[in-house]
Amino acid sequence: MTTLASALLPATIPSPTVGVLHLGPLPLRMYAMCILLGIVLAVWLTGRRLVPRGFEKEQALDVAAWAVLFGIVGGRLYHVVTTPEPYWGENGRPLDALKIWEGGLGIWGAIALGALGAWIGCRRNSIPFLAFADAAAPGVALAQAVGRWGNWFNNELYGGPTDLPWGLTVHEWDNGTGRAVVDGAGDPVVLGTFHPTFLYESLFLVVLAVGLLVLDRRRRLHPGAVFGLYVAGYPVGRIVIEKMRTDEAELVWGQRLNVWTSILVFLLGVWIVWFTRRRAGREGTDDPTAPDDGAPAGARSQQGPESQDVG
Repeated sequence: MTTLASALLPATIPSPTVGVLHLGPLPLRMYAMCILLGIVLAVWLTGRRLVPRGFEKEQALDVAAWAVLFGIVGGRLYHVVTTPEPYWGENGRPLDALKIWEGGLGIWGAIALGALGAWIGCRRNSIPFLAFADAAAPGVALAQAVGRWGNWFNNELYGGPTDLPWGLTVHEWDNGTGRAVVDGAGDPVVLGTFHPTFLYESLFLVVLAVGLLVLDRRRRLHPGAVFGLYVAGYPVGRIVIEKMRTDEAELVWGQRLNVWTSILVFLLGVWIVWFTRRRAGREGTDDPTAPDDGAPAGARSQQGPESQDVG
């Protein structure tokens, strides 16, 4: 029955056999381009959402410069620490830890140090952190959604075998050359058809981003609420994806390390929502028409409720 289903429902999602384009001597890695495109989208949306909060949209780029730099460093550190074998294990190559362009950015490290970078950028540009974090959260989710397509170009981070019509054809991959391994006849070697977990996570992140935008537009949220909901919301989907993935990972008490990290981040997000709600109640800023955590007085009230979110 499974064989018949596989014959009737072939994989409809092919994987690229080349993940690097060469513009003369310059290699253009699609993994990096997906991340870059996601960053551009996040900065653009954040800038639009800063305006009704009383700031200039150009300030999004000023803060993002700090957040992106810290985020890339944090993402790589988390990946190397939680996946040490390729770098420090037997036959490992420590210098490969510096080759970010070949893939390998842990989102938890990127979010943690990226938030620190954003905080520094906010301090330097006189922007309240919670105001910026609320403006940025939906864009960050969309950036992650776009960035996940880098895994598609690299033929990596897929789930178990499947004969579903949206199954993903995966090739044996050479990270050094950014191309599929070929057989004696010069044809790409196919490993099989698997669940496209990159696509599942990308779609979940789009839904999360849209949900945050709609909620922020229709409800009276206190400063920090959108940020906290993003922090708590993403791990919910990530836990499901982690349980589906089949790539090697560090195990802690029988579970992938990222599962435990997701649980801790979810609890952190819940705490952020609770803490910022309590803080807003004490300071009288739980009304979204009030200045947002130090935003210029009247920034929201002058815009009116219908202008709270232009995303």
